[in-house]
Amino acid sequence: MPYFSATAALVWLCQNRRAKWGTSIATQMAFIQSESSFNSHIRPPAKKLLGFIHWNRPSSAYGFAQAQNPVWQEYLADNASPLARRTHMKYATDFIGWYNQRTQRMVDINLDNPTHLYLAYHEGQTGYRRGSYQKKPHVIHTAREVGERAKLYSSQLAQCEQDFQCQRFYQIGPLCKL
Repeated sequence: MPYFSATAALVWLCQNRRAKWGTSIATQMAFIQSESSFNSHIRPPAKKLLGFIHWNRPSSAYGFAQAQNPVWQEYLADNASPLARRTHMKYATDFIGWYNQRTQRMVDINLDNPTHLYLAYHEGQTGYRRGSYQKKPHVIHTAREVGERAKLYSSQLAQCEQDFQCQRFYQIGPLCKL
């Protein structure tokens, strides 16, 4: 599993999203790692016509969170800034928090359960309720990886937060260790 190196700005950004929606920083980052590998402009690969001509894509997923057009439009209508972009980490983490909070309300999945939150994220709330993921072993496997990665990120973030704790009154944030 890749090592998650948190910067102070990224931790701050995710903490704000956690305060707003309740999804842990580690869960947000595990979702983004799984969906886009932290690549801001990624899309699903295009199908090829005659084996070499780029054709249409299997879905409209795009950006860090791989949000598809219909649910992104719902997110924008619900509460997002008109300037929100799927390629900006700020809005990707906000989208994941919004979606997970909505999932908790609709499907009653605890926000501390990244595996099942991811299953609902991948399949949609209706698909999760129907159990559509049960016929997709690769989705179940990915959801378990997301759960494990969230645990790993959680322990790394705990260490990171410890590193940013200043021991003296005159030390500031990332300069504590200087």
